[in-house]
Amino acid sequence: MASQLLPLELIDKCVGSRIWVVMKGDHEFTGTLVGFDDYVNMVLEDVVEYDYSGNQTKLKKILLNGNNVCMLIPGGEGPLAAAA
Repeated sequence: MASQLLPLELIDKCVGSRIWVVMKGDHEFTGTLVGFDDYVNMVLEDVVEYDYSGNQTKLKKILLNGNNVCMLIPGGEGPLAAAA
């Protein structure tokens, strides 16, 4: 029987590593996952924020609301690296 990995367990394995977060709106973030809760609210450090117009903003630390998270990509480096 194959082992199961629940979603929160996968996110927990990503704490301390880089993650790419795609939001429901027009923003995406890459950063180091510091922590999260049961609602997938997350704290990221060394963040780059991308919007769909191509702008990038660097932030030291950010708290993301889990209600607005669409997709998480462990180890992802953002939309620019994915397009290359």
